[in-house]
Amino acid sequence: MGDAALPRLLASAAFPLLFAVIPAHADVLARVVSVHDGDTLTVLIERRQVKVRLTGIDAPELRQPFGTRSKQSLSELCFGKMASLDVRGRDRYRRTIAQVTCDGKDANAEQVRRGYAWTYTRYAPARSPLHAMQNEARAANRGLWTDPAPVPPWNWRRNGH
Repeated sequence: MGDAALPRLLASAAFPLLFAVIPAHADVLARVVSVHDGDTLTVLIERRQVKVRLTGIDAPELRQPFGTRSKQSLSELCFGKMASLDVRGRDRYRRTIAQVTCDGKDANAEQVRRGYAWTYTRYAPARSPLHAMQNEARAANRGLWTDPAPVPPWNWRRNGH
């Protein structure tokens, strides 16, 4: 067995356990097989589907204004493509939380830049560039910012929608 084969063998043998014990900031390559909404997608890794929540953003719910457009935007960015996941952990719904890059584009940032997601202030650090991107999208009236009073999804959910 060559020097390069052993790490691949060890990685593939341990892969089923990867998401049970995945360390923060692990890099994973995967194919995007579905897009649930503007901030959640499913990837295929070793024939295993893994639901991924994009970190630092919150997109409109599907039944909320701009929800369908947000999903379409993320689909355009990632569906059927290879994605690089910078894994940050898991959420309470057992989704993998990650910074997602598709075809060299930061999908998290692009959703905010296009105006199809809010910077999720509860989770995005104050120094995150997402804040400036959101301000730019709002000033340019892109996406959900064409609405004079868009309702953030965390308020939408809290109000029982």
